[in-house]
Amino acid sequence: MTLLPQRYTVTAALPYANGPVHIGHLAGVYLPADIYARYLRAQGRDVKFICGSDEHGVPITIRAQKEGSTPQQVVDKYHALIRDSFRDFNVSFDVYSRTSSPTHAEVSSGFFRKLYDEGKFIEQTTQQLYDEQAAQFLADRYVVGTCPNCGNEHAYGDQCERCGTSLSPTELINPRSMLSGNAPVLRETRHWFLPLDQYEPWLREWIIEGHKADWKTNVYGQCKSWIDQGLQPRAVTRDLDWGVPVPVPGAEGKVLYVWFDAPIGYISATKEAFPDEWELYWKDAGTKLVHFIGKDNIVFHCIIFPAMLRAHGGYILPDNVPANEFLNLEGDKISTSRNWAVWLHEYLRDFPGQADVLRYVLCANAPETKDNDFTWKDFQARNNNELVATLGNFVNRAAVLTQKFFEGRVPERGELTEVDEEVFRQIAEFPGRVGELIENYRFRDALAEVLNLARAGNKYLADTQPWHLIKTDAARTGTVLHVALQLTAALVPLLAPFLPESAQKLAQMLNFEPGDWSSAARADQLPAGHQLQEPALLFAKIEDAVVHAQVQKLLDTKQANALEARHVTAAKENVSFEEFGRMDLRVGTIIAAEKVPKTKKLLKLLIDTGLDQRTIVSGIAESFIPEALLGQQCLVLLNLAPREIKGIQSQGMLLLAENADGSLALMQPGAPVRNGSGVV
Repeated sequence: MTLLPQRYTVTAALPYANGPVHIGHLAGVYLPADIYARYLRAQGRDVKFICGSDEHGVPITIRAQKEGSTPQQVVDKYHALIRDSFRDFNVSFDVYSRTSSPTHAEVSSGFFRKLYDEGKFIEQTTQQLYDEQAAQFLADRYVVGTCPNCGNEHAYGDQCERCGTSLSPTELINPRSMLSGNAPVLRETRHWFLPLDQYEPWLREWIIEGHKADWKTNVYGQCKSWIDQGLQPRAVTRDLDWGVPVPVPGAEGKVLYVWFDAPIGYISATKEAFPDEWELYWKDAGTKLVHFIGKDNIVFHCIIFPAMLRAHGGYILPDNVPANEFLNLEGDKISTSRNWAVWLHEYLRDFPGQADVLRYVLCANAPETKDNDFTWKDFQARNNNELVATLGNFVNRAAVLTQKFFEGRVPERGELTEVDEEVFRQIAEFPGRVGELIENYRFRDALAEVLNLARAGNKYLADTQPWHLIKTDAARTGTVLHVALQLTAALVPLLAPFLPESAQKLAQMLNFEPGDWSSAARADQLPAGHQLQEPALLFAKIEDAVVHAQVQKLLDTKQANALEARHVTAAKENVSFEEFGRMDLRVGTIIAAEKVPKTKKLLKLLIDTGLDQRTIVSGIAESFIPEALLGQQCLVLLNLAPREIKGIQSQGMLLLAENADGSLALMQPGAPVRNGSGVV
């Protein structure tokens, strides 16, 4: 028999305090974590549910620049907004802290210092991009340039958001500083690195051999892929002035890198809230540690943070990391920069008292195994057809009929038929069934089972028809409603982890204090003669006009984005005629075109330039069908330095125009001309 853990530490990924929380964050991380924590408490287990705002890093300083404020003002603003939104959405954190707190500075500095003193870091001097005008080194997000993979001229120094390729700032073509707009230079700087390669054998054994059976496929697969590719040392410090200062001599102007700093926030938040017992939840072998995250944080929580804990020593390791996939919105990827999102604080404003409706829809449509899509039409349908017509209808009919026929008192239970006994069997079975699914992080299926119990209640009433039965057999009607009310009471603890407000409202209507999770299996929670409160509707129908208003808001956002995209960018700096003259622009003809294997964006083109036939790799696969390009004339920059892209030597650049919607068009001569003709 497997022994239960003595206690649980449940963490939810620290939200970044440079903007509000949206439904993608909720579906991926915070709602499943809250359901799990609430369930554990209902089981009577010792659990601490930990979270807080992640308040350091480059995006904070960039947001401060855009808003004309300071980083501290930015994090103060968004920390309060996020904290209050979670509270109003009934996310039941035991502590919601922040990484700008004094306790966090103390804990994270001490963590770094211990590893430093024990020689667990390696120190390296590397060349990094430096803005001479701003007089500072440039972190990844302070550098933009052309993506070497797809040609996007607005790629960041850590990632191209068009093609998704992970980058380093020095890989960008024509990099420029976001501080001054100037081209940065390379300068030497000294940093400390965590040698992940030294922990690779241990990580391989711990993850690949130890967690293949119990971790989700997406989590295990991503970890195995990283380990199989070979781990490399990872920098733990950065040249910035916003963050936790590196606590060693000679590290002036350097702070802890945010990925090193942030996960320690779980520990510091626990210590801040529970100073006398925090070690029980982080260092005692009887504690089960579970991280709830999105799939973009898998590597940090499954490889890097465990390696940090292993290097430090004395800490427990995560037992499970049930990462979800992404939630899209109306068929498009949720994007903070494009304002393509349903923001939690705006939803709570537009739908007062209906937090549970969003909780229900996000859980019922959770991206547990694959990316899913949120639509307002589905939101309305699930509310009206499932919450109102199924769950709400059952409990309302049971309560209203009791009020009508028995003055709101639970009637006596007479002799039970086989139909009645079947209802009691289901009441006894469902808590175990739902609980097992929650224990295995299958929250969507668990919620579906709770709704199935309500469906069973509806079927029971439809089969017994107490509204007709009362005319001929009042005693049997009393038994039917007694059974229905016991099922209604059983729903309360089952609903509580998922829809806490609705469960509380139902308990008030039944006028009883529900017990723990096991009480849901009892068929005697409401004794005969127990007085109910006046029946009230648990859920209200959502009308078309309400949903249309939300859809229109998104359409207005899309239109605004399109208008903004059509704005012509500012002119670049002047170049001399001699500088322009060094560009060898020619007309060529595309004579072969094919997709580059294992890429979404790249085409391999063979172009007759009149001088030769040369290969050019271009990120245009999403805008053109290869066969349709054959025979097309195009403009080519011939004397661009050759560059290897995905193992292919690219000798030049195709000239294209980008439309407002991001689609591309070939730059072509107005009429056919001889290959090799110059552009003058």
